[in-house]
Amino acid sequence: MSKKTDVLIVGGGPAGLVSAVTARRYYPDKKIMIIKNVENSCIPCGIPYMFWSLKNPDDNKMGNQALQKNSVELVNNEVIKINRDKKTVVCHDEENYVYEKLILATGSFPIRPPIPGIEKEGVYSIIKDLDYLKETVSKVKKSKSVLVLGGGFIGVEFADEVSKLSGLKVYLAEVLPHVLANSFDEDFSLLVEERLKSAGVSLLTNSRIVEIMGKEKVEKVRFENRKELEIDSIILGIGAVPNTSLATEAGLDLGRGKGIWVDEYMRTIDPDIFAVGDCAGKRDFYTRKDTPVLLASTATAEARIAGANLYQLKVVRENKGTIAIYSTYVDGLVLGSAGLTETSASKEGFEIVTGYIEGFDKHPGSLPGANKIKIKLIFSRQSGILMGGQVAGGMSAGEIINVIGMAIQQRVSVTELETLQMATHPYLTSAPTMYPVVLAAQDALGKM
Repeated sequence: MSKKTDVLIVGGGPAGLVSAVTARRYYPDKKIMIIKNVENSCIPCGIPYMFWSLKNPDDNKMGNQALQKNSVELVNNEVIKINRDKKTVVCHDEENYVYEKLILATGSFPIRPPIPGIEKEGVYSIIKDLDYLKETVSKVKKSKSVLVLGGGFIGVEFADEVSKLSGLKVYLAEVLPHVLANSFDEDFSLLVEERLKSAGVSLLTNSRIVEIMGKEKVEKVRFENRKELEIDSIILGIGAVPNTSLATEAGLDLGRGKGIWVDEYMRTIDPDIFAVGDCAGKRDFYTRKDTPVLLASTATAEARIAGANLYQLKVVRENKGTIAIYSTYVDGLVLGSAGLTETSASKEGFEIVTGYIEGFDKHPGSLPGANKIKIKLIFSRQSGILMGGQVAGGMSAGEIINVIGMAIQQRVSVTELETLQMATHPYLTSAPTMYPVVLAAQDALGKM
């Protein structure tokens, strides 16, 4: 016998959880259920920090308190099929669930490149399963040498964190000339590389692995230039791809970026099925091109849009595209990026002007705890609209990039940023006379 619910959500990650909580807020009388196939979920962004910063890896477990508080039923099972005509899903144990509205929050799969030997023991993917990750942490800690594959945010954060383990040699391999090259211009990437090297990480840029060697377990890797490196553990930090198998088997369309096609309210081609998070297609804020940005922050924004508009378009809160806003922490250095970099803007053909400033995040800069801060802003030369920004510095950089992200979403102009009103305090911010966002805008305005 089939079980019935009003709102059924497949996936228990950040996107699924926020979809449920938002749906409860807007539709208090509806029955809401989440089905997830991982019993012990984890907080995705906290995964690298299970190796050292979190003294107990169990502290990265994703709790269910918000679901209990909002009367959301949670079922541990695996959905294997969607029947759109009958509006049912079929689970692995042949249990059926009938829905009125279905939200797919099925997430993504870690990329496993077709490298000979990648199936060997000692090669670890980043799977969002707490039990698997705890075992991975235990095994990596027993290693003598670790190779982190991939110089994006995931790889950089893993390399930085694992480097804190005593007696462990850490390498980071990246095929591009610099780490974080897809999100930062070269001058910011160099800052990260300097921090990683000072933390003892051996950087191998412009390096592509062509073979993982060993009998049953990893012993060596061979690079494209024929050099070999002895290694006993490999962490695959090269990103993920949308998990869309359920959707495609149900006849739902994919976008050109291989995520599930959705409109601006996160609706698929089926008006009763929504998709949010990593499994859903993403479009760039400025070009509307499909873009492979998989972020928990983007996922939760999409989840709020879907949860609010399941039965009626209650609020005009359409998804205007992703601005690809990131922040990271590397050995005490905080970096943030939002929107287009100078490199990506130029590739797209935008006529731009940049504003640049270096200063301190407290005033005077000799105050205890003051950090240098560097800001780069990207503007359209003709309209003066902010198109992107990058920040590097102390902890304040993590919130400054959020201010820049809001300015990008609201299409703020260079003159508006130049006259930005801000709250300042010697211990909290830069001086009002030397506020870095304002000075970077003024630098750009002078070039216009």
